Formats: sequence, C-alpha cells, structure tokens
Amino acid sequence: MSLPEGVLLSEGSPLLAALSALARDARCVFFAGLPGTGKSLLIHQLAHLAHARGRRIRLLQWDVARPAFEASAAGRRYPQEAGVTHGLIRVAVGGWARPALARWHVAQPASDLLIGETPFVGHRLIELARPIDDAAEPLLASPATRFVIPVPSPSLRRHLEAERARRASAPVHAREREDAPPDVLRGVWRELVGVARALGISDAADDAAYDPAIYRSLYERLLTHRHAQALAIDERLPAGGVSAYEFRIPTADLVPSDADVARFIAEAEKRYPDPTALGREIEGWFAL
Repeated sequence: MSLPEGVLLSEGSPLLAALSALARDARCVFFAGLPGTGKSLLIHQLAHLAHARGRRIRLLQWDVARPAFEASAAGRRYPQEAGVTHGLIRVAVGGWARPALARWHVAQPASDLLIGETPFVGHRLIELARPIDDAAEPLLASPATRFVIPVPSPSLRRHLEAERARRASAPVHAREREDAPPDVLRGVWRELVGVARALGISDAADDAAYDPAIYRSLYERLLTHRHAQALAIDERLPAGGVSAYEFRIPTADLVPSDADVARFIAEAEKRYPDPTALGREIEGWFAL
C-alpha cells in the first residue's frame, strides 16, 4: 500500500509505525522539546497520516499563537529583547492555551485531532505539563493525549543545525525566517544542561555537547504528570525541498482572539506586577 501524499517516511520504519499509531488513536499529540529536534517536521508528517484516516487537523504552535500577543496594543508594551520573547508574553500565552484546549475538546467531534508543539524551555507552554485543577486537566492527563519527545541522535542533531543555517539564508517557507538560528539552538541547549544539573539529572558542564540521554531524561522529568513517549530518531527524511510549514492537506490553527489576548495579558500583569517576581518565574520555568 502506498503512503499518503506528503508523507516522507520510509515503509517499515519505526518512526512511521509510531506516528501511524498516534494518527489512529490519539485525541491530542504534543511534540515536546528544544528547537532543532525535528518537532515541526514530525507535526507535518503526523498531520498527513491522520488526514489520510479522515481526521480533521487543528494545530497549536508556539510561533503562531505568540505573535498575536506581541502584536496587540497591550503586547506592544512587552517587545522582544535581542529576538527573545518577553517573559510576560510567555506567561500570557501559556495562560491562554489551557482554556483554549478545553474549549476545543468540548466543541469538536472525537474524530478531530489536535497536534501541538510544546518547547517548554524558557517557560514556553510549560503550563501544559503542570497539573492544574481546571477544565483542561482531564484532557491533558488523559491517555488519549500524548506528549512525544523526539530525541535525535548526535549526528542527526548536527544535521538539523546545519539545515537551520542553510534555510536561514534560503528559506523554503516564510515562517522559516522565524526559526531559531544555530547559535540560539546551542544557547538553549546550554540552558537545558543547567536545568539538568539543578534537578540532579546530570553534572555536565555548560559547554557539554548535545547528549541524547540528558535531553531525554530531562523532558521525561518535565512530563512526569503526562502520558509521554520518547522517540529516538536517527532517520534523515528526504525533506531538502520541503517545508515543515507547508501542508498538502487542510489544517487550521488554534489562535487567540483579540479578547483572549487582552484578557490573558491583563491576568499576567496582575499576577506579576513586579518584574523581579516575573524574572524568578521565568528562570524557574521547570518547576512543576
């Protein structure tokens, strides 16, 4: 049987088997991990596999939801600094995401699939990993919601970094200009190494090379309260001329309304009127 249009995976590959099972069984799938670990391409592949099963696809992506907050009248008070999202915006986006997921789940038929991206690092949607007594918690804690941790091999990670550098100068899709460049990828890896030390997972130095074992252990710790699965990946997909942001199937993004943006920025401001307290929250993003 031929693979659906848009699917780049090889017949018989473990990655195809894992994504096909998610396309069949899951209600929500969140790909958790650092930038430069292949999350966007895996979202792309899962969406095409699920669509071939007759499922409608909704996407929740950090780089789609975040700009709505930054571009708002309230959000313009919190501009990026050296290309890094302001802490209050990060908190506001996370505050919006949980009730948005709960509303989607109630409103949409069970055959629909939501696929999301949860970086976590630096307080980017970490709220979805935290057990909170609200309307979203039953969905987030359900076995039907899977958090997938793509764990590239060191050689694949180097390849992904090289691809980031190449596409920064020759993007296939406009959104690729927003992707974190290789120096940022290395910076967030150093941040993750520091978090691993703080949690007693590793004693590696800040300048340690990418280590799949440290990476996997840390994200599994972050997802203690969720149904998580790690995917060890060493397969290079033939995606040279393909953008992970260009789908050959209908998809729709879960995005905040203007009212949502105003509400959750105001709530974040009320919760963190002191910049010092906000800074502590961002620095301690890994606390569950």
